[in-house]
Amino acid sequence: MSIEIGKPAPFFEGQIETEQTVNLNDYKGKKLVLYFYPKDDTPGCTAEACDLRDNYKKLMAQGYEILGVSPDTTKKHVKFIEKYDLPFHLLADVDKKTAEAYGVWVEKSMYGRKYMGIARTTFIIDEQGNIADIIDKVKTKEHSAQILG
Repeated sequence: MSIEIGKPAPFFEGQIETEQTVNLNDYKGKKLVLYFYPKDDTPGCTAEACDLRDNYKKLMAQGYEILGVSPDTTKKHVKFIEKYDLPFHLLADVDKKTAEAYGVWVEKSMYGRKYMGIARTTFIIDEQGNIADIIDKVKTKEHSAQILG
């Protein structure tokens, strides 16, 4: 399934760091920044999370909710949130179902070695649950500016 701006966002459901289950419907009526990142507590992912944290009030003022998604466990998410004082939830996509639904679980290559991983991508989902924007060239240190335009 290809994801297009203006089309309904793929349904997702999973556990956040509190082990509470959330899904797409929980965000109806809100603008959702659904951002996919490879791994907790790595340089690029930390820069991205901290930029969103530092601009959280601006994003909230514009009506955005933020939900980060990675294949890490809820326990790793708790540590990442506590270490960097992140004010938003992180979804534990251990089975990669959400990443696959959004087409971001892809073959990557590093030093000639091929492996499966997350393509760092952000989907902006509007109040009706449709894709409003897709940011696939994420600037980790300036991600909030990319979202706020």
